[in-house]
Amino acid sequence: MFKKLLTSAVIATALAAFSTSALAQWSPRKPIEMIIMAGTGGGADQIARLIQGLIEKKNLSPRPVIPINKPGGSGAEALLYMQDKAGDDHTVLVTLNSFYTTPTIQKELGIDVTQFTPIGRMAIDNFLLWVHDDAAEINDLDSYVAAVKEAGKAWKVGGTGSGQEDSILTAMMENEFGYEVTYIPFPGGGTVAKNLVGKHIDSTVNNPAEQNEFFRAGDTKPLVQFTAERLPAYPDVPTAKELGVDIEYYMQRSLNGPPGMSEEAQAWYIDLFKQVFDSEEWQQFCVDDGLDCGEWSAGADLADFHAVQLKRHVELIESVGAAAITGE
Repeated sequence: MFKKLLTSAVIATALAAFSTSALAQWSPRKPIEMIIMAGTGGGADQIARLIQGLIEKKNLSPRPVIPINKPGGSGAEALLYMQDKAGDDHTVLVTLNSFYTTPTIQKELGIDVTQFTPIGRMAIDNFLLWVHDDAAEINDLDSYVAAVKEAGKAWKVGGTGSGQEDSILTAMMENEFGYEVTYIPFPGGGTVAKNLVGKHIDSTVNNPAEQNEFFRAGDTKPLVQFTAERLPAYPDVPTAKELGVDIEYYMQRSLNGPPGMSEEAQAWYIDLFKQVFDSEEWQQFCVDDGLDCGEWSAGADLADFHAVQLKRHVELIESVGAAAITGE
């Protein structure tokens, strides 16, 4: 009997060791698709390509990471693609707040993002209000509101898609200041920025990374930050709250796998992106481009964060109205 018990114990220990070893030894066997739910040149695209570059530079993956843009339907194309990839261990999704808003507004998609596999949050991104530098009569929030009210629906605000974060913030401003604008959706923040420089639109609420190139060139200027405190990159630009306006809004930048990704693969990706997060290059990018790296959040902690943000965005959409966000 003692020998049988000893043999059982040895077998159990061996199985446990094998399981742990398998978890530690998992690695991709083919190229990894990094799906971006926005167009080229925008914040999500820039972040994805920086991450891909750092992974390659530091030789962190035995297989290449391939960024793929799927911006259609305000990110619906990317979400449906990921849902169809259920159980796949070689596909990850670079998300923004349309991760919450698109399935909430487009219920017919049948997407439940709480079933996706949470990997890691790389940063919290911020929003600023931007106009062309040639708008000499607009130098602060008050003069901006006055100009918009005078122009009415002739004022064109550019943003990334309908029903996404830019349109939510635009609707929040319409509610706050009692004006209406014409919202023009574009497939990505990079395109929005270029249209502001080209004066095809009058303003935008681009993320810093999307406007910094043009801001540094003297083509555009920020008027207000929708943050709790002034960003180090924009020390002279006031926050909305400083001006007595209760608008504060942020963008999450995280990576998630499809539903049913294996625990072994999830653990491998968490380790991979944590190495990128901890790198000097990523941390410096956050400072230079006005992102808040904050604390690393992964796995179950990220799932909890998603649950809170999903609830908040449902409430935001209800408060301003889906029609105001989508322009319908």
